[in-house]
Amino acid sequence: MEFGIFTIGDVTTDPTNGRTPSENERIKATVAIARKAEEVGLDVFATGQHHNPPFVAPANPPILLASLAAQTERLVLSTSTTLITTTDPVRIAEDYSYLQHLADGRVDLMMGRGNTGPVYPWFGKDIREGVPLAVENYHLLRRLWREENLTWEGKYRTPLQGFTAMPRPLDGVAPFVWHGSIRTPEIAEQAAFYGDGFFHNNIFWPMRHTKQMVDLYRRRFEFYGHGQADQAIVGLGGQVFMRPNSQDAVREFRPYFDNAPVYGHGPSLEDFARETPLTVGSPQQVIERYAAMADHVGDYQRQLFLIDHAGLPQETVLEQIEMLGTEVVPELRRIADARRPAHVPATAPTHAQLIEAGESSPNAHVNPAARNAQSEAARQSREGARA
Repeated sequence: MEFGIFTIGDVTTDPTNGRTPSENERIKATVAIARKAEEVGLDVFATGQHHNPPFVAPANPPILLASLAAQTERLVLSTSTTLITTTDPVRIAEDYSYLQHLADGRVDLMMGRGNTGPVYPWFGKDIREGVPLAVENYHLLRRLWREENLTWEGKYRTPLQGFTAMPRPLDGVAPFVWHGSIRTPEIAEQAAFYGDGFFHNNIFWPMRHTKQMVDLYRRRFEFYGHGQADQAIVGLGGQVFMRPNSQDAVREFRPYFDNAPVYGHGPSLEDFARETPLTVGSPQQVIERYAAMADHVGDYQRQLFLIDHAGLPQETVLEQIEMLGTEVVPELRRIADARRPAHVPATAPTHAQLIEAGESSPNAHVNPAARNAQSEAARQSREGARA
């Protein structure tokens, strides 16, 4: 199982001392966080994509990830997310192929629609078209990675005539793709249709909702002929804050929680921790909480944690990553390995595994029978999500 860190890159005032880091400090801190993640043995670093304050997560994530590729050796570099709705698929295809070459294949992507309404008109898009935009743009992206001299026409961008995206993907193999969604069954359906991964960033949601979305994806993954439902590639989000003594953890984290830019001034820390994956306590409490996630969603492949948010000082963030890598993740790995059946993948597919599977073919991962069933599948997915 893979464990890692994801960042949303918020620039938030520390509520305990009133200090706000500069954008430069926050950007450099993000690099240090990724390097620390590799140092302590984590597997993945993922960055969000934002175009609006208070975030300095890159508007073009390959810039950050390319820098990290030069400073790391083992870490998988990912996004959380790539905005498939407001970023041109041609730009995505070329930027991430280039990044693949720089990182020797240590790259995957998480596609998402974004949850900030004003961003859509900034890029000439309509948020009411978010789902069909995501579907059309991703279909084009797949073809750009897999075909040369492509002629294509759709609804949301100008047509292409004999176009070849450059550079071509490393070894002719496109990066592995996750589809990130917290509430949209059509996106779970899309992930299942292509046999891609599904990432449910459940940091604001109760486990019953997460289970419902993951179950839908697993059923449809099997329906499309990609394997058994329990072999589908699933990732979850998470949030933790740890101290050796749980009372100290709660006392230290409370002012950051109470003033956080997204969930501050809302539910109490205790209520939020009870209803979502946020776990504030000792490393053992974190182990117990996250070891139980598979009881709800089945054996899954990737767990990412949000650590550097809400104005936490950089030294505190690095301490959290140290505890995560040395005290928590080794035990979670042991538990996951012991319970996972042999036929269930331990991780998302690596670049080498995708080469072996022949991922460079234009229709790889799509069962031909699935194409005729897509319209009916979309209807069933919506009904399943309501059930």
